[in-house]
Amino acid sequence: MERWLGPYEQGLQQVLQLLKDSQSPNTATQRIVQDKLKQLNQFPDFNNYLIFVLTRLKSEDEPTRSLSGLILKNNVKAHYQSFPPPVADFIKQECLNNIGDASSLIRATIGETGLAFTSVCPLLSTQGAFGALQKICEDSSELLDSDALNRPLNIMIPKFLQFFKHCSPKIRSHAIACVNQFIMDRAQALMDNIDTFIEHLFALAVDDDPEVRKNVCRALVMLLEVRIDRLIPHMHSIIQYMLQRTQDHDENVALEACEFWLTLAEQPICKEVLASHLVQLIPILVNGMKYSEIDIILLKGDVEEDEAVPDSEQDIKPRFHKSRTVTLPHEAERPDGSEDAEDDDDDDALSDWNLRKCSAAALDVLANVFREELLPHLLPLLKGLLFHPEWVVKESGILVLGAIAEGCMQGMVPYLPELIPHLIQCLSDKKALVRSIACWTLSRYAHWVVSQPPDMHLKPLMTELLKRILDGNKRVQEAACSAFATLEEEACTELVPYLSYILDTLVFAFGKYQHKNLLILYDAIGTLADSVGHHLNQPEYIQKLMPPLIQKWNELKDEDKDLFPLLECLSSVATALQSGFPPSCGPAFPGCGPPVCAQMYTQHPEQYEAPDKDFMIVALDLLSGLAEGLGGHVEQLVARSNIMTLLFQCMQDSMPEVRQSSFALLGDLTKACFIHVKPCIAEFMPILGTNLNPEFISVCNNATWAIGEICMQMGAEMQPYVQMVLNNLVEIINRPNTPKTLLENTGGRQA
Repeated sequence: MERWLGPYEQGLQQVLQLLKDSQSPNTATQRIVQDKLKQLNQFPDFNNYLIFVLTRLKSEDEPTRSLSGLILKNNVKAHYQSFPPPVADFIKQECLNNIGDASSLIRATIGETGLAFTSVCPLLSTQGAFGALQKICEDSSELLDSDALNRPLNIMIPKFLQFFKHCSPKIRSHAIACVNQFIMDRAQALMDNIDTFIEHLFALAVDDDPEVRKNVCRALVMLLEVRIDRLIPHMHSIIQYMLQRTQDHDENVALEACEFWLTLAEQPICKEVLASHLVQLIPILVNGMKYSEIDIILLKGDVEEDEAVPDSEQDIKPRFHKSRTVTLPHEAERPDGSEDAEDDDDDDALSDWNLRKCSAAALDVLANVFREELLPHLLPLLKGLLFHPEWVVKESGILVLGAIAEGCMQGMVPYLPELIPHLIQCLSDKKALVRSIACWTLSRYAHWVVSQPPDMHLKPLMTELLKRILDGNKRVQEAACSAFATLEEEACTELVPYLSYILDTLVFAFGKYQHKNLLILYDAIGTLADSVGHHLNQPEYIQKLMPPLIQKWNELKDEDKDLFPLLECLSSVATALQSGFPPSCGPAFPGCGPPVCAQMYTQHPEQYEAPDKDFMIVALDLLSGLAEGLGGHVEQLVARSNIMTLLFQCMQDSMPEVRQSSFALLGDLTKACFIHVKPCIAEFMPILGTNLNPEFISVCNNATWAIGEICMQMGAEMQPYVQMVLNNLVEIINRPNTPKTLLENTGGRQA
């Protein structure tokens, strides 16, 4: 038989009619269908039509296409021996080519059809076919274990386990990868065969093929999470095995094995089972923390000065703004600049997870489990690393010191008077990667530095960090800026004597930085304002800081994403400067209502995209900062703008965070310039009333606070509006488990 050239229209229509009739509940029709199927099965060509409908006839509905595949599956099981080779090949090829179909039902049907082949022919002996099957398992793991398809997994799992012993390493590897897809979901078919699975994994533990070893390690890491009970009897051997694999000459295997220590650290039995192995494990993890040659190439480790090279846009991570929540004395809950999650990302430009990062993360979590007990294994190593003549080794020692900072802080204290000066010295190392890691590690010890007399460590550290902020290397600039923001949070008003020097450096960096680091610089300035507060309100400091910020503001377009960090920075500065925030800055800022895009959208929705919600939140929060900072001076800004109209729209936004920030602003404007709020009270109060819903705790909190501020201003004139809010307020007060801040806001002002 020759290669199939595609369906004839008449034949295709006949097959489609048969498939439609198959779905009829009528018994007589079903009998006709069965007879017709018998006739058509005389022609092997019929199977080509069935696979064609399943894989290519996208115009048909999914149930019809799926049914076509199920009939084909039955034919494969019953008549495969009589299929001419071109038909069998065409069906196999179609299954392989279409396992990525957009429909999960079709993907699962194609998977079942492929599996039918495995029971009657050596389809799985071809690597391509097994690779395809692996993809089906990845895409359709839930469907393959569903009643709707009669749980094909019950047949598949034992079959996969047989292939663990196959002579081809590729097929062994695919077989483990297929089973691995079902571990995290605890698929019943796998749980029924769990002991056989573990036994087979152990048999492959020292397989020659790195891909097989990698998949064995991955399986053991996942089993540690979902079936630790089955691993506990073998835990000593598994740990010994993983110690070897973490040193595997193939880095992908080593990385997969290193994940084991991260996962084990989260298990309650970690301390008990791992304590006796620390003496072997710690040196292995420390060794894994060195930059590999490929890392150094990717990080341009030999490039010392690159500050003039523009950033590529994909290097810049998106930022998210957290709405502010108001408490009774009206403190805004602002996110701190350096999130803990980012803390460990010492080389985030190389964002791929690698052995260095995994080893450092594992050491970090183990330090939190074992605390000081880790140090006897580490300290002898550290001395050799930190003073090593090779920069790559020295750099890894500094990273080790940073990784253990949180867990082993108590035990490290006696060594810090000697270590901190050494690290400060490393800030001026000739290698940029050593300078940048020294910034990060020092930031992890900032709390201790600040607890000592300022002249001992704080002053030298601050001086050197400020020099690094002006480093010629972009990675060092970034690390220094982030570390300085952490130091600012820890030191707070301790920095006041050095404000002039700090501001000179930060302002100088404005003219030096490329795009990515500019965003981190805004954060460092905002954090400084949050940390020193009103101490920033000196004419000399205002004169230094405001012009470059205004200049950056004027350079940005309304839709520029860089407005986020700049607005957040300005918001902190406005709050810190209070009355010192220059009213002359008003026109430079979005005094005409920063969510300009919101205004344009509400007036001409057909022409403009919906405004970016994050942008609206951050703009509302800046206005809150301005209202709080400028106090009565904000009145002239509000008078010249349509802020009240935009505020009315934002208070009704579908996104809770937008409403949360708009109520905070309403409260601030009520305090600062009630003259502009009063005419809107009749429209605002019903909206405030409907937002007194404790399900959205922060929205409810800010709405309550705003109502309190309005009550204070309105006095007896509040009478007509009391009913709109009273019932909800009483309900909040009487609810069990109402958070303290909300109770204070509810009871405190309305009393």
